[in-house]
Amino acid sequence: MTARKAKPATQRTRRPADQYLLRLYVTGTTPKSMRAIENVRRICEEHLEGRYTLEVIDLYTHLPLARGDQIVAAPTLIKRLPAPLRQLIGDMSDEQKVLVGLDLRPRSR
Repeated sequence: MTARKAKPATQRTRRPADQYLLRLYVTGTTPKSMRAIENVRRICEEHLEGRYTLEVIDLYTHLPLARGDQIVAAPTLIKRLPAPLRQLIGDMSDEQKVLVGLDLRPRSR
């Protein structure tokens, strides 16, 4: 039986909580869908640079994925990781609400 040594702090990779996995469901290239894509990409680049994966999914071509995620409206942004799972609906133009939904800003009291 061999013992494993812990990696020194300088060699550790980022904790999974530092990585964001996002899915944005849109309906084709409608103005609202395009605005949502632009807003989410901008917010992610400003606040999560290098720490996120964004999947943009067109409901018209990938309906089974939407059923699995129980999508009832579009655009819908789903934060799959880090937990907890969150859903935001709309064109993501209210940056503060998106940041709260992604747990990047504290909720106001």
